[in-house]
Amino acid sequence: MTLKHTLIVATATLSLALTSCCGERYVSYTDTFDAGDVELFYAAEGRGKPVILLHGNGGSHNDMETSTRQLAQAGYLVYALDSRGQGSNTPLAEYHYHDMATDLHEFITAKGLEQPAVFGFSDGGIVALMTEVMYPGTLGAIATGGANIFVRGALVPEFEAGFFAQENPNPLNVMMMNEPTMTVEDMQGIGCPALIMAGDGDLIRPEHTHLIGENIPQGKTLIVPNADHGSYIYHSTRVGDLLLDFFEEIGY
Repeated sequence: MTLKHTLIVATATLSLALTSCCGERYVSYTDTFDAGDVELFYAAEGRGKPVILLHGNGGSHNDMETSTRQLAQAGYLVYALDSRGQGSNTPLAEYHYHDMATDLHEFITAKGLEQPAVFGFSDGGIVALMTEVMYPGTLGAIATGGANIFVRGALVPEFEAGFFAQENPNPLNVMMMNEPTMTVEDMQGIGCPALIMAGDGDLIRPEHTHLIGENIPQGKTLIVPNADHGSYIYHSTRVGDLLLDFFEEIGY
């Protein structure tokens, strides 16, 4: 047997050993998912229990690249999605959170994921909560950062005044001005563990963050110190550390 053949056999044996000992091979790839009326771009990395990451309004999966790598290296299979009309996806003329929740549910179903954990930042957190409201039992755990369940009264006054004074807002902002319209009763019907976070300098009122977390039966509220709406999330290891602590706490 030549040296070349020996190396090929050794590599194949190592690959098989990794697959056997860990249950599945470590993956790292990007692809698209057909959600019916739209194509959704996503990145996947890691192996193990599934965790889905959802970015905020107007963002992309790249906003979550640090958390993706961190969670993947900790032993999770991470899917970071670009929400419809955002990131690498074709922009749309109209947006609704319930469409994004349906997209997420269809992605989970198509991938055969059994009650994955989902972390959503801002709009992504809204989508995570709405998915479990619309499709109970779909998620195994929810974590959110800077999410709201309704609009008026959820935002800090200094931001809310300027936000609603916009002239000719773009379609994504139009959605944020009118949605979501979830209720406290909706939160009370969520059956999985939930970590509801916001920065201590967030755009979301701390009272609203507590309102969400305290009405989810297995909910927990965390106000992150020295953080604004996204500083502990964008390309930061802080949120990954918080998620890993949460997953350990709930046995995920």
